[in-house]
Amino acid sequence: MKKVAINNVEAHAVGEDSARRGLSEPLETTDIALNHYRLAPGEGFPGGLHAHMDQEEVFVVLKGEATFETLDGEVTVGEREAIRFSPREFQSGKNNADRELIAVAMGGPRDSEDIRIPVACPDCEHDTLRFQTRDDELTFVCPDCDAEHVPRNCPECGDPDLRVTLDETTHTVVVCQGCGAEFETPPLQSELD
Repeated sequence: MKKVAINNVEAHAVGEDSARRGLSEPLETTDIALNHYRLAPGEGFPGGLHAHMDQEEVFVVLKGEATFETLDGEVTVGEREAIRFSPREFQSGKNNADRELIAVAMGGPRDSEDIRIPVACPDCEHDTLRFQTRDDELTFVCPDCDAEHVPRNCPECGDPDLRVTLDETTHTVVVCQGCGAEFETPPLQSELD
């Protein structure tokens, strides 16, 4: 048995006024990833639209409400409600309400090793790219042709925080979190450039 006080776990910023507390390490979980989130109005869970190909995720809303974007549209999860995303199901979550959101996110198995974004490979047009971190640098790798692409900062303002989301017609786009510029395809450079 292992017990922790959530407020005693180090908080990591996930926005201007939001935080994530990773509970997996302090609780020594072996089979599930567990995170506690406090999101201010307008802020979201880390990352944009993505899918864990090898992990299911469950979000439990303790306070407020979360709006999740999926390829099938939006769904709102209210206080004392939960939502499950299957492996391979694209989603992203945000606090669109005018009050604080407190939620717990669980994922199993604990270590997800195949996270994808719904963006086509510029080389072979495979429909997703896989996140890969090497030497603390994020790259996107095509699971079909193995081409590697490095994300670039926003061409409009230079902000590095670009996220995949859906436009009004449920078409994937990339939006800069700094200036709001929208791109049909992410600014990438080939590993060979």
